[in-house]
Amino acid sequence: MKEDTNNTEFLFGKTNYKILIIGLVVIALGFILMSGGANENPNVFNEEVYSFRRIRLAPTVVLIGFGITIYSVLKKNK
Repeated sequence: MKEDTNNTEFLFGKTNYKILIIGLVVIALGFILMSGGANENPNVFNEEVYSFRRIRLAPTVVLIGFGITIYSVLKKNK
C-alpha cells in the first residue's frame, strides 16, 4: 500500500526564484525610470520626454532585467 506523502517539488530551485525576483525588480525599476515627463498644458511641447534617462537608460535597464529573468529560467539546479 502506498503512503500518501505531500512531497511538493517546485519546478525551479531556491536560487532560481531569487534570481527571478531580482530580474523582475530590475524590470520594474526600468519602467519606473521611463515614466514621467507629463506636461500640464497639452499645447506646449516638453523636451523632457527625450531625456537620457527615458531614451537610453530605462530601456537598457529593462533589457538587463529581461536578461536576468531568462538566466534564472535557464540556470540548472545542482
